[in-house]
This record gives sequence, C-alpha cells and structure tokens, in this order.
Amino acid sequence: MKIERTRNAARSITVGLVLKIYQMVVPFLMRTAMIHFMGVEYLGLNSLFTSILHMLNLAELGVGSAMVFSMYKPIAEDDAERICALMAIYRRYYRIIGLVIGAAGLILTPFVPYLISGELPDGLNVYVLYLLNLGATVLTYWLFAYRNCLLQAHQRLDIASKITLISSTVQYALQLLIMVTLKDYYLYVIVLLLSTVMNNILTAVMTARTFPQYVPKGKLPPEEVRTINGKIRDLFSGKIGYVVLQYADTIVISAFLGLTVLAVYQNYFFIITAVLAFIDIAISSITAGLGNSFVTETKEKNYRDMLKFTFLFLWVTGVSACCFLGMYQPFMQIWVGEELMLGFGMVVCFALYFFVYTFNRLIGVYKDAAGLWHQDRFRPLVTAMVNLGLNLLSVRFFGLYGVLLSTVISMVCVGLPWQMHILFSSMFEKNMLRGYLRLAGKFLLAVLLSGASVVMTCLQIHLGPWLTLLLCALVSVIVPNAVFFLLLRKDAQFRPAVQFLDRLTKKKFRLEMLLFRTK
Repeated sequence: MKIERTRNAARSITVGLVLKIYQMVVPFLMRTAMIHFMGVEYLGLNSLFTSILHMLNLAELGVGSAMVFSMYKPIAEDDAERICALMAIYRRYYRIIGLVIGAAGLILTPFVPYLISGELPDGLNVYVLYLLNLGATVLTYWLFAYRNCLLQAHQRLDIASKITLISSTVQYALQLLIMVTLKDYYLYVIVLLLSTVMNNILTAVMTARTFPQYVPKGKLPPEEVRTINGKIRDLFSGKIGYVVLQYADTIVISAFLGLTVLAVYQNYFFIITAVLAFIDIAISSITAGLGNSFVTETKEKNYRDMLKFTFLFLWVTGVSACCFLGMYQPFMQIWVGEELMLGFGMVVCFALYFFVYTFNRLIGVYKDAAGLWHQDRFRPLVTAMVNLGLNLLSVRFFGLYGVLLSTVISMVCVGLPWQMHILFSSMFEKNMLRGYLRLAGKFLLAVLLSGASVVMTCLQIHLGPWLTLLLCALVSVIVPNAVFFLLLRKDAQFRPAVQFLDRLTKKKFRLEMLLFRTK
C-alpha cells in the first residue's frame, strides 16, 4: 500500500503550522511574563534543566527512529500482525528507557549545582526543581509513548499536533496564572509534569480510535529483532553526537558565563527555535513519505524529488536567514530592551548558524528516511566532540561568540560534508553529488548577496522602534526574494518546485500560470 504522501504531508503541514504559530506566540508571551513577574534568571534556569534532561534522553536515541523505520514496509504491505509485534517490542524498550533515564538522572543529582555559575534566585532548591523536571521526563516514556510511532509512520502528525495544542493550552494557562498570582516556581514546574501526563494519555486514546487494529501483541522473529537492535545501536552511537551538539552549548554557557547571560542568549535562540519549528513541520511531514518513496520508487525519481525539495527548502531558509539579519535587533529592542540585547556580530553568527543547521537538517532527514544509520554511526559523535572541545577552549577567550561559532565550524568542517558523502555513496550515485553541490552553491551565493544587501540597507534605518522594525521587515522579505528570483529563475529545479507548490495548495494560487504564463 502506498500511503497518500502529498495529501498527508499537506494535512500535517496545515495543522502543524497552526500549532507552531501557537507554540511561537504563546511561549513568547510566557517568556515575557516570566521576565516581568519573576526575573530573567528563571529563564536561564529553565534552559539549563531542559538541556540536562535532553542529554539524559540519550537513552532513547535510536529506538523511536528505528521502530518507525521498521514500520514503513509492513504499512506498505498491510501487514497488521507485524505492526502489532513491533508495537509490543517498542513498548518494552520504552519502559526500560524510562528506568535508565530515571537512574541516570538520580546519579547526576549531586552535580547539578556545579553546572550553574553564580547564585540561584532566592528561595529555590535546585535539587527539588531538578527532580520534578526529571519526573516529567521519565513519565514521558512510561505512559503510552510507544503509540506515537503509529502517527509518525502513517504520516499522521496532524493528530499529534492537535493533541499537543490541547495539552499545551492547559499547561500555559495554569502556568501564567501561577506566575501572575502566586509567583511560585515549584508549582510552575509541577504543571509541566501534569501536562506531560495529559499529553500521553490523549495520544493513547486518539491512536486507539484511529488505528484500532493495532495493539501491542505478538513476537517478531529473532533475526528481525537482531536487525532492529542493530539499527538502534547504530542510531544511538550516531545520535548521541546530535544531542551533545544541540545542548552542550547551553550547559557550557551556564557553567562559565552564568544564568543571566544564558537567559539573554536563549532569548535570541528562542526566535531561531521558533522559525526552525516551522521548518521542522515540513521536514517531519515528508519523512514518512520519503521512507515510503524509497521502498516504492526508483533511485532516479527520489534524486529528482530531492533536488526539488532542496530548491524549495533553501529558498525558504535563505529568506529566513536574511530576515534574522534585518529584523533581529529592532525586534529585541522592542521586546526586552537594550539592556538585554547582544551585539550585531552575534546576530550575524545566529543567521549563519541557522542556515548551516537547516541545510544539515535537510540532508539528515534523507539519511534517516533511507535508514543509513550504520554508515552514519560515528559522524555525529565526532562532530559533537569537535564542537564540545572548541566550546571549552574558546568560551573563556571569546565568550558567546566562541560558543556559537564552535558549533558552526564543527558542522561545516565535519558534520555536513561527511553526511553528504554517506548519503550519495549509499543511497544515490556518487556522480549525482556534483549536481547537488552546484544547486547548493547557487543558493549560497544568492544568500550572501541578499544578506549583505539587507544588512547595508537596514543599518541605515533609524526611525522609531516599531517603524524601524516594519521597514526592516519589508526589506528583509523583498530583497532576498527578488535576488533569488533573478539568480535562480532559470535553474532546472525552479519550475518543478513551483508545480509542487501548486499541487500542495491544490492550485489555489496558480503559481505556474502566473510565473510561466501557461494556459
């Protein structure tokens, strides 16, 4: 059975966009409320706990992706019995993971104060707060977490998005009430724990209704279990580096520069994360479709699709990077004030990080959909170790610049070229890489030209804060789109990309007719 890839992707993207807009606006308001009602140090504390717990989640890395990948073929073949057996082993693994994370978290407890430079906010016990956050993480795995694989493998992330929307609304409403009236950070964290329980229970109910034919029962053949375990080992050794790369920066900043500096850094990074969330909607929505396509379509067809998706992806991320360059500082001035702003050099670093990270993410989703985890098992770990080493060496001399640029350097010099080599030597043909690099090179040139134009223009705008932001927004959107169109309209991927957008939107905008004047 071929799942309806375009329809499911469109449905997941539509609902996901609603959720991500919500998750961008409401957490932004929550951060603003915390700054005004409780203090900026609490933001740094939140970021630190989040990073520590993501590091503990190394125990999970590999299981979820391996199980979802293992479901692509039985879904295509309508093999319900095998899917049920996969769910059974998935449930067992997640129960074990919950125990491992709980035990590792308890062992780490005495060392948590050493990860904080400076003083905690008055009246807080870091051990109690850490254990509450740890409890929320453990419950994530013990309460029906295995059922989420059905939504991912069937490309029904729209259902997961609706569930998250409900549980998040309850969580944010209660937390805001606590901040405004009681100003009790302990209750704030307890609400997070209860929201986790609610989200998992709702997921279990909805998956049981949507896929009643799938229940965790039965056993897989021993050779298939060994194959899955091998994939998990490969993913674990590979994705451990991904987590270190993502969250080591926060811990290094907290330990060397303090919670206040971390909070200011995270305010900027929050904006990056919000935009990345939108991009991840599209990536997550096509991942299952890519896995299905690799099973049912030819290598040449998949390569042509990759060129088309890359063209669209780099266009969107290139415009987004230019928007960061033009709009970051006017927006931050309005939001947090000049006393909590970073220098413009950090803005350039953030924009560079964003573009490199998103391109690396696109290559990674193709690698994951193709199941190339064994070939990729060492790359993320080496990349992360390079990043961590550069972090520790540079943070004392260059501060935040050293931390962020260490991540960029490790991705550009180690992670990205290594990952592209794996994909094109294992999934595609090596000679296809040349054409792909030509496309990426064209976009890199277009982004550099448009980014420089945006910076030179926006730095000349000195009006009131809101008017400056509005004019910079117009420049940041119009200039890169114009430059991209002029430089890339004759590229071979331009028309296929436009045709795909027309199909995705059910020809509501008739882009092909407008751009190519076809009847």
